[in-house]
Amino acid sequence: MKDNRKLDATLDHAAIGQVLTVCRVQAPVAAPEWSRWLEEIGFVVGEQVTLMVRALPGGDPLVVRVGQSTFALRRAEAACVEVAAVAEAALAPGVLEGSQA
Repeated sequence: MKDNRKLDATLDHAAIGQVLTVCRVQAPVAAPEWSRWLEEIGFVVGEQVTLMVRALPGGDPLVVRVGQSTFALRRAEAACVEVAAVAEAALAPGVLEGSQA
């Protein structure tokens, strides 16, 4: 089955204020513990997430709201979180529990 989600749809590229859904958390090879850490603080498949603020200058760190919590993430950490717009996530097979393939 073909996966139609964009490969570059990661949280570090999100628009400020856009409501997104977490599709996957993929840690870099050099820091495999990031995956577990991000999931522990709420970045789990199906959870809604919003980029609130990019710091100036350079846009690092990012202020991100996941569920009812707000965190500051480095861009490298946010790049581990693959996201889709809420409407797209609801249509993508296998992204949310209970979705139809």
